[in-house]
Amino acid sequence: MTETLYSELPSQRTTPFDPPAELGLLRERAPISRMKFPDGHLGWLVTSYELAREVHADRRFSSRAELQHSPRTVAGKPVPQRPAAKPGMFIGMDAPDHTRYRKLLTGQFTVRRMNQLMPRIEQIVAEHLAAMRASGTSADLVAEFALPVPSMVICELLGVPYEDRAAFQEDTAKALRLDSTFEEIMEAFERLEDFVLQLAKRKHVEPGDDMLTGLIATGELTDEEVANMGLLLLVAGHETTANMLGIGTLLLLRHPEQLAALRADPSLVDNAVEEMMRYLTIIQFGTLRTALEDVEIGGVVVKAGESVSISVAAANRDPARFERPDEFDVRRSAAGHLAFGHGVHQCLGQQLARIEMRVGFAALFREFPDLRLGVPAEDVKMRTDMAIYGVHELPVEFS
Repeated sequence: MTETLYSELPSQRTTPFDPPAELGLLRERAPISRMKFPDGHLGWLVTSYELAREVHADRRFSSRAELQHSPRTVAGKPVPQRPAAKPGMFIGMDAPDHTRYRKLLTGQFTVRRMNQLMPRIEQIVAEHLAAMRASGTSADLVAEFALPVPSMVICELLGVPYEDRAAFQEDTAKALRLDSTFEEIMEAFERLEDFVLQLAKRKHVEPGDDMLTGLIATGELTDEEVANMGLLLLVAGHETTANMLGIGTLLLLRHPEQLAALRADPSLVDNAVEEMMRYLTIIQFGTLRTALEDVEIGGVVVKAGESVSISVAAANRDPARFERPDEFDVRRSAAGHLAFGHGVHQCLGQQLARIEMRVGFAALFREFPDLRLGVPAEDVKMRTDMAIYGVHELPVEFS
């Protein structure tokens, strides 16, 4: 194939629910393309579903933090190359370290345990919807529902005091802002690391029925390892689901025929959640891998040391995998989408996220059958300035 040099990762959206149009054009022309990363590194951009799965599944492509070149900028500047991942930061590691940490966490994230949480999740959702109803006939759905529900769930699961949520939510937002400087991001993460580390140390004398206590009880981890594993879960466990609840509600309100189908047949909620994950793909910059050796893929050779940026958003809209991929259809089986990743690094908390979204969306539209936007759709402020996409606020009205 003819090698294509792409100067940067397309990031400008022209519509609120669709990835940058350039990604689709690029996928058709060259599903693996040469890309010059912001720091000058010459690597690759993958935009097709088939190649995205292939790179995710191939152990010759590394997730080690110190090997990655970021496709994004922070405050308009290239992201400096990172050092090796700290103990417990398993998403930036390969086997055997990644395997060891993930195995310890898998025991905490069993499907059985997640399903046992459902009654408590239903209670948390019901309480927040009741409070929203009691507050009047309008609300900011993000502040009163989408953000607090997953925040409370992950706090209870990890054993984090919910009254401390303001601090970790503020630092998480700072770390995810695209206009934060690298120094501001690092300072936010350091505060988050210290917050969870102090909590982990307290668990030795004040154990609970929570995940941090469970990790400590294995006897195989230092407090630093427990804290860093907990930090990853805390950040991912509330930001991603919160933004899916927010933008997913906007998506349904903007597609009344799909919302009507879901209301007519509530059993479609499972399909709807998977389709929203596929259609929206809120992780804006996809995933990164770096070749450990020369690897031939998609008709090109990725040289050892070259980073590959995988556009999950483009892969999830690939017509070779999903029929009519640019249409939102709650009746579609979107099984196999890559919103939770693929391979050994696939999201550990995906079952929890699914339960929260199924319960959340079903209850929201059941309790508020006339839910509607409180502002013109074009006035909803989208999170184009954040690494995780969504809505900053979602004013809604109801009777």
